[in-house]
Amino acid sequence: MALTRLFRLPERRLTGFVPNSSPAKRQLLEIVAAFGEGYNRALDKVPDVTDLPRHLHGFAIEGAAMSCTLLDTITFRGNRLRALMENTGGRYTHLIHVGAGWALARLRRTRWPGLGDEMLRWLAWDGWGFHQAYFMPRKVFHNHWIEVGARGATRPIRDQGTGRALWFYTGSDPELIARLIGTYPPHRRSDLWAGIGLAAAYTGVSGGTDDLLAVGAGHREHLAQGAAFAAKAHVLSGHVPPGSAKAVETLTGVTPDVAAGWTDQALARIPRPGSPADYELWRAGIRKTFHHHTEGVL
Repeated sequence: MALTRLFRLPERRLTGFVPNSSPAKRQLLEIVAAFGEGYNRALDKVPDVTDLPRHLHGFAIEGAAMSCTLLDTITFRGNRLRALMENTGGRYTHLIHVGAGWALARLRRTRWPGLGDEMLRWLAWDGWGFHQAYFMPRKVFHNHWIEVGARGATRPIRDQGTGRALWFYTGSDPELIARLIGTYPPHRRSDLWAGIGLAAAYTGVSGGTDDLLAVGAGHREHLAQGAAFAAKAHVLSGHVPPGSAKAVETLTGVTPDVAAGWTDQALARIPRPGSPADYELWRAGIRKTFHHHTEGVL
């Protein structure tokens, strides 16, 4: 199929992002490979990823969502992404919205109606931020470049995705993460730390999570908010990998089920969610719950 050949992502375009010096390189490359596998399979049809290890399903679905969105957009048919959502029973809705954001960044489309969820559709900007950092790391991480379309209300969401990408770019090295985030303007740092918390908890990559609490001490609530997002995505999928469960408990102080509940409770307090401002209220509500929890613990 011509479109398959045209849009296929060769492995070499994905694997160079992870530094060779990282002790976690094998685990991170396994994740990157799963994303690419899902992406490439979905170029032909809505993919079945059940033959992959269970802990990699979400990453493969995220990649599949990117290619489904690309093909839906350029062919004007618009049914592949919805079919992916239906075939996975809504268990990976967070990853699907994020994966769609990768495609929107590739196509430079800043408007997307989403799949019917007025809050989760903003996760596409998280995927957008990851895409930009992944394919233009020097501009994003060292020059702090941000595209014009993301300089408004969606900037914090976009930066959360950039933070997730930074987890991979640094090979999950806490000291390097802190050093690079420290070069950003102060008003952008907390969103990057939220992305770090999300990536650390969702990937469950071994080592370094305890050190994040030290190097990110001034952003504990944002690390916890990101980890709670990761917990919700895993709990919804029906499988929480042991490494992710440990990371969630380290960053939030509670089990994945409880942290996932924080996201639901914060969302329920927003009467009619639908704007980037509501998304920020959602995140703030999770941070508030974490703050009350830590006060109780202490």
